[in-house]
Amino acid sequence: MYEVQQLRINYKTLEEFKQFKQYELQELSMLEELNAQISENEIHSPFYGIYIGNRLVARMSLYRQSKKHDHYFKPHQPYLEVWKLEVLQEFQSKGLGTRLIEYAKSFNLPIKTNPRVHSNQFWTKMGFVPAAYDLERDLGENPMLWCPEGVSTSK
Repeated sequence: MYEVQQLRINYKTLEEFKQFKQYELQELSMLEELNAQISENEIHSPFYGIYIGNRLVARMSLYRQSKKHDHYFKPHQPYLEVWKLEVLQEFQSKGLGTRLIEYAKSFNLPIKTNPRVHSNQFWTKMGFVPAAYDLERDLGENPMLWCPEGVSTSK
């Protein structure tokens, strides 16, 4: 089983992020976020990853959103938002993305994500459902949601 680790915010992590094929794509780039928060070996980061040996091979940003920003779940509560999940191409289809999402689910909070193009099948497999689209709330995004027991999506 692959272990998910909270990534330190430092220059080593910045270099590791550059190995991801799609790191320059705006929707997957974590470099701006990392640069904005960089301080040597800061551990309180929203970045999580999986290493195989000494190589970072899968990563995601995981943000905790406050109850006041919840327009998706019943009852209203804090929730997690998954951003920019990515697995290096040669490590795809090995369960690494699944392991990252299982880690996020272990917090037992509802989860929202805005899937990249062509990734809906993965999110559906992970138990996420499309949010009922709200033009004002979603602003052109197509969020997908996951609910722990006792929580439902707002309609």
